Amino acid sequence: MSEKIKRVRRELAYEGTILHVYKDYMEFESGNSAQWDFIHHDGAAAVVPVMDDGRILMVKQYRNALERDTLEIPAGKLDDPKEEGIVCASRELEEETGYRSENLEWLITLRTTVAFCDEKIEIFVARDLIPSRQHLDEDEYVDVKAYTLDELKEMIFSGKIEDSKTMAAILAYESKYLK
Repeated sequence: MSEKIKRVRRELAYEGTILHVYKDYMEFESGNSAQWDFIHHDGAAAVVPVMDDGRILMVKQYRNALERDTLEIPAGKLDDPKEEGIVCASRELEEETGYRSENLEWLITLRTTVAFCDEKIEIFVARDLIPSRQHLDEDEYVDVKAYTLDELKEMIFSGKIEDSKTMAAILAYESKYLK
């Protein structure tokens, strides 16, 4: 922690199924104090599934926080905080898209909202996709469709895709592999 800022106490305010919300009591070098919100998330992984023809598999699913469907890359939370991201990404690829791959490569790691949350998402690229079958959770409804990179970029820059992990992953994929 910074020499100018010190957390003196942390209280659990809420414990949910995917996150814990805390109230942090902070003291500053100036003598001032404040209460900050902190959200802990065990982490997640996501995957950019690239088909042999270069199209990218995307999933459309309902997101309660936005009260609508969103178009995203396949992703999910770690089953355990110590689970490796590549294991989670591989599992989520098959669960959500019905494809698997033995060729996953790390692309980027991102932190979703650093001002108040420690969520980390490791993102991988999957190639050589092998048809399998979806294994959706009982509360999951996912539509899968393949898009060209140009179609996805148009949706990003027109505001149709707003999911930060998806935007970062698609643009990083293009920058790393196609430029």
